[in-house]
Amino acid sequence: MAETTTTVEPRLARGLRDLLPEQMLPRQWMIDTIRKVFELYGFVPLYTSAIEFLDVLSGSAGEEAQRSIFKVSNPDRGATLGAPLGLRFDQTVPLARVVAQYAGLQRPFRCYQVASVWRADKPGKGRFREFTQFDLDSVGVVSEVADTEIIAGMCDTLSALDVGAYRVRFSSRTLLNLLLVYAGISEEQGMDVFRVLDKLEKMGIEKVRMELTSGYTDHSGDEITGLGLSTQQVEKIDHFLAISPYGSGEGGRQEILRNRNEIIDQLRDLFASVPRASEEIDLVGQISRHLYALGYGDDRAVLDLSIARGLAYYTGPVFEAVLLDAPEYGSVFGGGRYDDLVMRFLGEPVPATGASMGVDRLLAALVDLGKVGHRKATAQVLVLNMDPALIDDYLAMTYELRRAGIRTEFYLGTEKRIGHQLKYADRCNVPISLLFGSNEKEQGTVTLKDMEMGRRKAEKLSGREQWIKERPGQREVPRAELASAIEALLAQIET
Repeated sequence: MAETTTTVEPRLARGLRDLLPEQMLPRQWMIDTIRKVFELYGFVPLYTSAIEFLDVLSGSAGEEAQRSIFKVSNPDRGATLGAPLGLRFDQTVPLARVVAQYAGLQRPFRCYQVASVWRADKPGKGRFREFTQFDLDSVGVVSEVADTEIIAGMCDTLSALDVGAYRVRFSSRTLLNLLLVYAGISEEQGMDVFRVLDKLEKMGIEKVRMELTSGYTDHSGDEITGLGLSTQQVEKIDHFLAISPYGSGEGGRQEILRNRNEIIDQLRDLFASVPRASEEIDLVGQISRHLYALGYGDDRAVLDLSIARGLAYYTGPVFEAVLLDAPEYGSVFGGGRYDDLVMRFLGEPVPATGASMGVDRLLAALVDLGKVGHRKATAQVLVLNMDPALIDDYLAMTYELRRAGIRTEFYLGTEKRIGHQLKYADRCNVPISLLFGSNEKEQGTVTLKDMEMGRRKAEKLSGREQWIKERPGQREVPRAELASAIEALLAQIET
């Protein structure tokens, strides 16, 4: 009696996903582009474990981050080894652990990281429980120049990715602390106030006011508890938020109404009676001055006092980037200074600042903006397998091209017909197909087919007979000039 095979249903847990080649290829291009910018600045690569002890992850980033930690079963036993584990929810807390753990680490330690992080949030459209972040951090530098470099790096990264118009908005948690004093709000309630202010762009000022006071019922019927601030306190927050750099422009796009110097002057007037306000405002003013000196004007780097950032570990300047042509994606790059985070492990403060890019969110925006292609292959050339007797010739040409640095695939599928092999190249968006049969071998030539040109010309032909006669997009070149001919054709295609 034949044994029955038990099959397992192929499936993924909610909030997770697979990334197929057409998604991975633009992703890799994007990551490579970012890496080049960060290395141009002298940042070095770092990788940390995806799994950390739960007490390392806990208590660093506020209640919302705490609730989002994925717990992991620990196979070890014992009071220490068997301690609870969790998946990292960001890369900043593991970086702080690394800085504390490796005493010989060179400081300043300027590093970048690219890896997955996990958050047990409610999944939704475009929102996943596993996603990729690309971080750059500068640890051991107290100077505001380190914060300036992070902002400049954000600008240069977005420019290198050709995202179109963007703005990096920056402010400081210290300014928000001054707001607490100005509005008479306790430090204990401050983090909740910052968390609500961080929703300003997403929710709008009216809902922010309601959440700061009595609360409201959202569109799904959930009750949003208010913080219970008084009308006078909310009015003072309104005065602070009214020092806005923006005015309304065409098409709903916010135009710059006040430059950074004007914002700083108005802030000095508002906080004139608040103790120690002047020195905190000076710090933001120095960053702004450095940015002007480096050529980052108000069109790219904006002083926006509404920036709060949601994580609890920020202690100073904070920053985030938005795409002006895709504002619905919100912040695609953000961070700030976190001088006290390493203190949890060392017992002493270590100055640190950095920013993190949401790779998945930014890539989705670039796809919507038509900034990335949809290729399914890495190959630039597909060598067709037209004649079994010529397989050694095909392999020789394939490896000749590879050794010349041209990404080349030899067709290994089961299709024998040339048309079907060309369709394979077409579906995978391979730009050039190489045809070589007995006639080409006899004549000492190869036939190259520009797939995109072939498609465009074929659309204008009246029928198969005309197609066979003209062979759109095809050209013959001497076999001895194969690599140089393909390099020239690739250069022509890519311009």
